[in-house]
Amino acid sequence: MIANVTRQTYPFSLPDLPYAYDALEPHIDQKTLQLHHRGHHNTYVQKLNEPLQKETALHARTLDELLRDVAKLPESLRAAVANNGGGHVLHDFFWNAMKPAPNREPGGALAAAIDREFGTLADFRRKFSDASAKHFASGWVTLVLDHGSKKLEIVGLKDHTVPDPRKTTALIILDVWEHAYYLKYQNRRPEFIEAFWKVVNWTHVEEKFASASGAR
Repeated sequence: MIANVTRQTYPFSLPDLPYAYDALEPHIDQKTLQLHHRGHHNTYVQKLNEPLQKETALHARTLDELLRDVAKLPESLRAAVANNGGGHVLHDFFWNAMKPAPNREPGGALAAAIDREFGTLADFRRKFSDASAKHFASGWVTLVLDHGSKKLEIVGLKDHTVPDPRKTTALIILDVWEHAYYLKYQNRRPEFIEAFWKVVNWTHVEEKFASASGAR
């Protein structure tokens, strides 16, 4: 992530988007982006801060540390940190996964890895889109690089589950919660998914892949 909120400590804060609210038009509309960022994402940040306010012993821990050790937190905090901390991380990732008018396709080592695992870029997009369209209820779909196998995988995430960074590096992510698209696309999730491909920030994806895989 470009503005990596996993390094934030209490009190957690909402970063600005890396582009204007109307910059992804017509694919992602301004009204949805404003509501999604200022409303939904900001609410996750506030609800993450609230239960941690009196937990001064945890204030020096980064969000990454809190999420990695969520099972070791007091039971009264676990759900709030997992759900709202996860929402904070995944939304930050989502904003940086997009870019106004990218007008390019992936190249280099990333393109080779996509071809190796999925056949072609078109095959990958079709499989990712299919997984996103079929994802049941709220959640996310992401492309990850598995650190053990060194292979790319398409993974569905329930609610705000964050992929374990010790095992995988997430490269692309799509928010399939209804609030991400309902104002413009209503129940037509496949149209929203198709629009997403018009704004994917492939430069950022290539940089993440190179860092995680050692490819240059």
